[in-house]
Amino acid sequence: MAEAPTPSAIEERQLDKLRKLLRAVHTSNRFYQEKFRGIETEIESLADFTSRIPFTAKSDLVADQATAPPFGNNLTFPLDHYSRFHQTSGSKGTPLRWLDTEQNWRAMLQHWTVIFDAANVGATDRICFAFSFGPFIGFWLAFEAACKLGALCIPGGGLSSKARLRLILENEVTVLCCTPTYALRLREVADQEAIDLSQSKLRLIIVAGEPGGSVPATRQRIEASWPGARVFDHHGMTEVGPVTYECPRQPGLLHLIETAFFAEVIDPQSGATKPEGEEGELVLTTLDRIGSPLIRYRTGDLARSRRFTPCTCGRYDLLLEGGILGRTDDMLVIRGVNVYPSAIEEIVNSTGEIAEYRVHVFRGKPLNELSILIEPMGDCKDPSVAAARLADLFHSKLALRIPVTVASESLPRFEMKAQRWVTMD
Repeated sequence: MAEAPTPSAIEERQLDKLRKLLRAVHTSNRFYQEKFRGIETEIESLADFTSRIPFTAKSDLVADQATAPPFGNNLTFPLDHYSRFHQTSGSKGTPLRWLDTEQNWRAMLQHWTVIFDAANVGATDRICFAFSFGPFIGFWLAFEAACKLGALCIPGGGLSSKARLRLILENEVTVLCCTPTYALRLREVADQEAIDLSQSKLRLIIVAGEPGGSVPATRQRIEASWPGARVFDHHGMTEVGPVTYECPRQPGLLHLIETAFFAEVIDPQSGATKPEGEEGELVLTTLDRIGSPLIRYRTGDLARSRRFTPCTCGRYDLLLEGGILGRTDDMLVIRGVNVYPSAIEEIVNSTGEIAEYRVHVFRGKPLNELSILIEPMGDCKDPSVAAARLADLFHSKLALRIPVTVASESLPRFEMKAQRWVTMD
């Protein structure tokens, strides 16, 4: 690893990039020209930036693309400068279309190289990308960045889980890229098909798309499922690109790529800056994606930031403790207790007895309520006892009595982001 830039060097670089970004959008980006109308955008400091420049919300982008279809006005250059199209999944509302110039793309490939470097992935690795390639940006960026590293890149699109397992074993894959849920699903299929994963050469599983990579029980379960493999977490978004990488020395801590982003953590209600170590909403400004930028973008992700000088890994990049803790729109208040999906996941996976689960949310009857449907592991001797144990864990850890029942049939499995939470009438 090259010598890490110090906090003062990071801030100096961020300020320089912010000034260039604001000048660029002031000149030719109609979305931000309108948003910043009447605002002085020549900034003297980072504090000047946060005090003067307004937030950007997803609703602003949705409205812009609805008003100026199909791509909206958040484009800094003429349309013929753009060569890449992606869109968000729409799992949290209306999908957003996103265009990138070649300059944008090269910058984001470099950001993915930072992730691979932290994970110690290089030219001698064989990397399997175990998902179907759709319009979501992470697949394509990761694949192309790995190709530039000189690694052997093995696409897994359009294959069954059994075929992907064979691909991993027969080609002596060393690195697997997938969601946390799918890493566990592959192990389940291996057991069903009598495929011996102890013969795998896999040493690393790079996960994203869900908080599970930084949820201790989920992480432990994945690593127990794949002998000799370590989980490496990171996160990103189609709107902003790759954002974080796991600390090489401290699992469960994500470093933010501060050469690429100016980050803030704010109170979701007031918008005020949260002190270091307190949970709040992550706000990001993209410093290199000038062709389709986001400035003070409210991501909806909840995080707790901290900075070590330096971290035990030698880096100064901002840390997110516990990774992405949840989303502002995911938290439920159940009989006065704040409940996040990641907390439920941690408790379920800590039992070692549950293959899959589903959460039913009953809103306003007169209070929000939850119930959990479980599918125990195939070797579970008494599913009713497993359900009772899980209910006891919820009560002891969350101070809530949550009904747990055993599913009468197999629950859905997921290749991409798991959809385990279902709102009931």
